[in-house]
Amino acid sequence: MKEKLRTQRGTAVVEFAVILPLLVVIVFGIIEFSVLLYDKAMVTNASREGARVGIVFNVDGNGDWIGMSDTTIRNTVNSYLSSYLISLGNPAATVSIPDPVRTTNPDTGAYSPGGTLTVSVTYTYTFMVIPNFIASIINPITLTAQTVMRFE
Repeated sequence: MKEKLRTQRGTAVVEFAVILPLLVVIVFGIIEFSVLLYDKAMVTNASREGARVGIVFNVDGNGDWIGMSDTTIRNTVNSYLSSYLISLGNPAATVSIPDPVRTTNPDTGAYSPGGTLTVSVTYTYTFMVIPNFIASIINPITLTAQTVMRFE
């Protein structure tokens, strides 16, 4: 009996050493992809916020409809992303917001209630926890979101 115990001494340490790298990769993979999914939700929310700001009209002294500028929409999206995006770097360097696309009201032919505004946001996600390992396997992931809203 004593002889059998001596031959099995240290097996737990060897098994742990074999399993530990796999366990670490799984845990960090779960964390990394959780952050990726969170960032995707934030990019979607940012495009929605930009569209929400862009569809609101003001009326000037002549009674004409004045929409928000593209700069105001971009600033809203960038402000949202800089507040909520999880990236350990500078998110503004990898966020792309093309010009918002406005369509006219089919009845009046002008940018007035009934037309639509499309806001698109593209964000290139870079892996944070194990970037060199993942980057060698997977190309950078591009997260995109597009929101279409009607002018009020």
